[in-house]
Amino acid sequence: MSRPALAPARRLAAGLAVLALSSTSVLALEAAASPAPVAATAAPARTLTTPLEAFGHEVGADYHLITYTQFERYLHTLAGQSDRMKLMEIGKSSEGRTQYLSVVSSPQNLANIDRYQEIARRLAKAEGVSEDEARALAAEGKAVVWIDGGLHSTETVPPQALIAALYEWLTAEDAEAKRILDDVVILFAPMNPDGWELVSTWYMRNADPLKREYDSIPVLYQKYVGHDNNRDYYLSAMTETTNVNRQFFREWFPQIIYNHHQTAPAGTVVFMPPFRDPFNYNYDPLVMSTLSEVGAAMHSRLIEEGKPGSTMRSGANYSTWNNGMERSVTYFHNAVGLLTEITGHPTPSQIRLIPDNQLPRNDLPMPIAPQTWRFAQSIEYSQSINRAVLNYASRNKDRVLFNIWRMGQNAIDKGNADTWRVTPASVEALQAVAGPSDARQGADPALYESVLRDPARRDPRGYVIPADQADLPTAVAFLNSLIKTGVDVDRATQAFTVGGKTYPAGSYVVKTAQAYRPHVLDMFEPQDHPHDLQYPGGPPKLPYDATGYTLAMQMGVQFDRILDGFEAPTERVADVMAPPPGRIEGSGRAGWLIDHAPVNGYILTNRLLAAGLPVYWQEGETRAGRATLPPGALWIPADDKARPIVEAAVRDLGLNAHAVARAPGGEQIALKPVRIGLVDRYGGSMASGWTRWMLEQFEYPFEVVYPQRLDAGDLNKDFDVLVFASDMIPADLSAAAQRPQPTPESIPAEYRGWLGHITAETTVPQLDAFARAGGSVVTIGSAHRLAAAMGAPVQDVLTGADGKLPASTDFFIPGAVLKTEVDNSRPLTFGAPRQMNVFFNRNTGFRHAGEGAGLVRYPQQVAVSSGWAIGPERLSGADAVLDLEHGQGRVIVLGPDVVNRAQARASSRLLFNALFYGPAVTKEARR
Repeated sequence: MSRPALAPARRLAAGLAVLALSSTSVLALEAAASPAPVAATAAPARTLTTPLEAFGHEVGADYHLITYTQFERYLHTLAGQSDRMKLMEIGKSSEGRTQYLSVVSSPQNLANIDRYQEIARRLAKAEGVSEDEARALAAEGKAVVWIDGGLHSTETVPPQALIAALYEWLTAEDAEAKRILDDVVILFAPMNPDGWELVSTWYMRNADPLKREYDSIPVLYQKYVGHDNNRDYYLSAMTETTNVNRQFFREWFPQIIYNHHQTAPAGTVVFMPPFRDPFNYNYDPLVMSTLSEVGAAMHSRLIEEGKPGSTMRSGANYSTWNNGMERSVTYFHNAVGLLTEITGHPTPSQIRLIPDNQLPRNDLPMPIAPQTWRFAQSIEYSQSINRAVLNYASRNKDRVLFNIWRMGQNAIDKGNADTWRVTPASVEALQAVAGPSDARQGADPALYESVLRDPARRDPRGYVIPADQADLPTAVAFLNSLIKTGVDVDRATQAFTVGGKTYPAGSYVVKTAQAYRPHVLDMFEPQDHPHDLQYPGGPPKLPYDATGYTLAMQMGVQFDRILDGFEAPTERVADVMAPPPGRIEGSGRAGWLIDHAPVNGYILTNRLLAAGLPVYWQEGETRAGRATLPPGALWIPADDKARPIVEAAVRDLGLNAHAVARAPGGEQIALKPVRIGLVDRYGGSMASGWTRWMLEQFEYPFEVVYPQRLDAGDLNKDFDVLVFASDMIPADLSAAAQRPQPTPESIPAEYRGWLGHITAETTVPQLDAFARAGGSVVTIGSAHRLAAAMGAPVQDVLTGADGKLPASTDFFIPGAVLKTEVDNSRPLTFGAPRQMNVFFNRNTGFRHAGEGAGLVRYPQQVAVSSGWAIGPERLSGADAVLDLEHGQGRVIVLGPDVVNRAQARASSRLLFNALFYGPAVTKEARR
């Protein structure tokens, strides 16, 4: 029943490709007819097919975009013509397109590329490499620089500039280029093939150039998550992210990673490094000092060439705090990550006159005059910036290579010793002990040792993830994210004891004495974000992204921090893992009981229901042999069809089953197949897309639903549950206040049914009728506004009597992890721990005195587990989740973001429970 939203989009892209190719020359089509195989050995040549010959116009021509299909053909053509290029496939995209990597260097370097790749690996991982060896390897090796384009596909300059860059470096004969090609291995990579094809074909679909645009694309430009594909780099959920992370941290180990983006701040041409504070306290300071060096080279190159308009630091909001972006995940792996944001559009645009940006300053040294701006100018700027980066890597080849070793060795040394990171909490503790001090004299130096080096505040030497935790498969999923990002993970071959605690065989160990220690710490430890105000006593500066995101906390992984050096009998985990097989205990023939805690149990439930087999939740505690299972245990009556499904789940999903001799007693909830509608909108919702991805992973049947279908009513005919993701309900539910949409006649007919808005006047009455007739409405995060609009008794604790939210000086939680207290004896919370971390991102809490409250609450003393919060005490004792009867059905309000980019696995079970629970306990179902 699941219908991926981009399937029609791919058909559209294919159909529109005819129009997109209409400007392609006959020579290009002939050249593309028989593309060279990826492994082709090219003859030495400098006369290559030019972009003009291949596409019928220059790269960057006004009103033209080259499609990914055209680019792919051109890649094969160039690979067959140039001895400077090795074309590699690095994986498939979410829609099945090939993702390529073009390895470009001198022919002599390519002949020895395996050796240079191995040198890059040894220096990056550092383990077992002495300083003398590192210096010798740095002298022998070649700098590796990654340059990409197209991650965000409506940012059309980067992917088109990638084509120009590739051609430039395959044909350049100037002295600088030859030196760079001798010193550097360049990795050119298109980041989002699906989005590139979608946006370029959509733009080129109109024969009239003046009507070309891509603001009206009907879907996200990455199958599931759109712009959030650049927030996936530590989880590595999307296939494209995993492909890229493998090249970064397991295959090529580039020392510099350049991620091209747009758009520039108003009145400028391009934002480039360095970035504003805050500085993340986990990575090596050499990363930031080198980043500043490269940034200076980039700005200087543009100024030398008479190209004005580059800005940095305060020129935009980009910081180096959050780990989730492509260029920022590199900092936690000792590499220099570059982000540029350039202006430009295939339709000529304007550099606007911003008075403040006409005054030169350190962060905008050479202002630009207002003017009409052409696409080709942005391409030229991009090529100049590439040259600056590559020239830096060439001129500093030995330093770049040696320093990635130095940072890796620093990390290993710190992991083998007592170390202390200084964070804002450390400084606050020091200030509290020191009291007021003279700014010139400072505090008592003895406090440095007694406070900042308090033994209790030491950094861990490692982490142990016990194999006997309640949800081991989710712990393995977390470890797989670490492995995808190059972290070394070990598995215990036998039981061992550390710090007086014994861990079973199969437990996992992640030591911090490894090159990627900064990333390890960032995934396990709380983020201690500074209290970052615009001025003392003023409002907070808006962070670039979430301030607290500790992945182990969000996923609910149980782990122990080990502060002293330790050894354990372990073996290295070679690659991503399947969950260890579970076991079937007992030999009873009545059926199986399975603990509700492992989230993989929802996959089993969906498989059983899809096969027409009964599944029940036990409402109370249940005995299973010697074990007592908490409330919510799955009861699966014995059946010849059920047995292979259960056995496969035990083997492949890591579930433990108890085969019992008789059916359990006590109250039960009978589950039934559910018809889920996941609400989305024209253009696509990222939060809905992440939810869609999660539903697919856990094998829920669902249909994507748009406002027109909601407005048509009679929803109970098709759906049992309607799910509204966190960004689906605006504060103002009038149509006039919502995002403009294209006119129906301006888009293909197959997308016209997706138009429309969720409105108070038309949609809400139909949703109210749906719930009152027995349906379940589930809201996530800020979509709680819908519950109030439906008349449910939802009292927002943050909204004052005047209907206004508090000022940011009084309450501000821009993405942080908060602790909650859980009554896990209730069906909506079955399987959850008694204390659970949730992701809170400009959400709220609730007051409700009736039934349906008290399931998940913020404690009286609100605890911020990770991140930054102003005024969290306003949530004291508030409900985070409400389960409200609404006529014959239910309104279930999940206040935090229980999906959060697929990271919040611990609290996602609230959503998964809600999908089954609401339909199972409607008044009709109970009858």
